[in-house]
Amino acid sequence: MNALKKWIVPIVLGILILFGIGSYNGLVGKEENAKTAWSNVESAYQRRNDLIGNLVKTVQGAADFEKSTLEAVVNARAKATDVTIDPSNINPDQLAKFQQAQSGLKGSLDRLLLVVEKYPDLKANQNFLELQSQLEGTENRINVARDRFN
Repeated sequence: MNALKKWIVPIVLGILILFGIGSYNGLVGKEENAKTAWSNVESAYQRRNDLIGNLVKTVQGAADFEKSTLEAVVNARAKATDVTIDPSNINPDQLAKFQQAQSGLKGSLDRLLLVVEKYPDLKANQNFLELQSQLEGTENRINVARDRFN
C-alpha cells in the first residue's frame, strides 16, 4: 500500500503535464489557423483592390465618365489599402477601422456600378463585363473568407 502511494503523485503529475502540453499545442494550432484565415481575408480584399484598379482604368478609357465618382472610388481604394492589421495583434478597434475602410470602398464601388448603367457602350465592353463578373466573385470570396475567420 505504501509503495502504491509513492507512485500516485508522480503519475498524476505526469498526466497533468501531458494534458498541459497537449492543450498548449492545440492552442498554438488554433492561433495559426486564425492567422491563416485572416491572411485569406486580406488576400480577398487585395484581389478586390487590384480588380478595382483595372475597372477604373477600363471605365476611364471607355467613357467620358463622371469625374467625382471615379475620384471617390480611387480615394476609397487608397484608404482601404492604407489600413492593415497585424494578425498576431488584432484588437476590436483595429478591426473596426479596417472594416470601415473596406465598407467605404464597397460603397464607392456600388455607386460606380450604378453610374455605369447610364453608359450602354461601357456595359457592352467585354473587358468591363469580365471585370464586373470577377468583382462579384471576389465579393463572394471575401464573405466566405470573413466567415471562416470569424
